[in-house]
Amino acid sequence: MMKNVGSTDRIIRIVLGIGIGYFANSTSFETAWIQALLFIVAAVMLFTSILGFCPLYSIFQTNTCETK
Repeated sequence: MMKNVGSTDRIIRIVLGIGIGYFANSTSFETAWIQALLFIVAAVMLFTSILGFCPLYSIFQTNTCETK
């Protein structure tokens, strides 16, 4: 599995993942599926930033890593 998420992209994903997770936890929704969906989105963002690999980037052949 080759890394395809760069450092700036990782930082943005971490910040957004924490923000979305906090928003989902602090806000009450009429339906529980919206809150669950936000938690899933936050988890995916954090997981891909930790791994440095995004499956959607590989499908669309996108790479934000710095070239060496």
